[in-house]
Amino acid sequence: MNNTLGSFLKALVEVNGNMIAFLEGILAEALPTQIVVNVQGVGYQVMIPISSFERLPEPGSKVKILTHLAVREDAHILYGFFSSGERDLFRLLLHHVSGVGPKIALSVLSGLSVEMFKSAVVAGDTGTISKISGVGKKTAERIVLELKDKVGVAAEWEASSAKNAPSPDDVRLHDAVLALISLGYKQVEAHKAIRIVMKSGGETPASEELVRQALKILS
Repeated sequence: MNNTLGSFLKALVEVNGNMIAFLEGILAEALPTQIVVNVQGVGYQVMIPISSFERLPEPGSKVKILTHLAVREDAHILYGFFSSGERDLFRLLLHHVSGVGPKIALSVLSGLSVEMFKSAVVAGDTGTISKISGVGKKTAERIVLELKDKVGVAAEWEASSAKNAPSPDDVRLHDAVLALISLGYKQVEAHKAIRIVMKSGGETPASEELVRQALKILS
């Protein structure tokens, strides 16, 4: 791609926000961090967070993915999300937190649900955010500081936090995943192990029990 065309496309994305709003087609391939969607014979590779991967149908099924297109000089990269809340948070991190790129933004969505992340920012809970794979203490502090300083963001999140507060089960699941990550397991491995434990049925165990059972699977 020549520099003129690349600059034009990048400017167009910045003005319009996104040149491709969504993809609707057949799920051709699915991996924890990326998928391929067949749209009328054209395969679109889309990078996704684990939160979206967990909600995918089986390959060969119809799927609709909301997208964000990032244009670089050397590549166009599509990022995909199952919900508008995930995409909105991804864009908020990209556009309003210095030093946060697509990779870290995807890690945030993979490590915490949208509502749990919002609650952590409102509470100034950098400890929880710093446990997300690839984030770290300094980045977590910067995320909380810069998002809380955004006009209206913290107030809006705080107003909605009681209404959309994470359920006790959600809290236990995410605490277990973060605990496994802190023990050195990869984010994908942690999510997969916890998902297997949950398939056993019954009530959601305490976080410590989830971690114990997941460790048996991982070992």
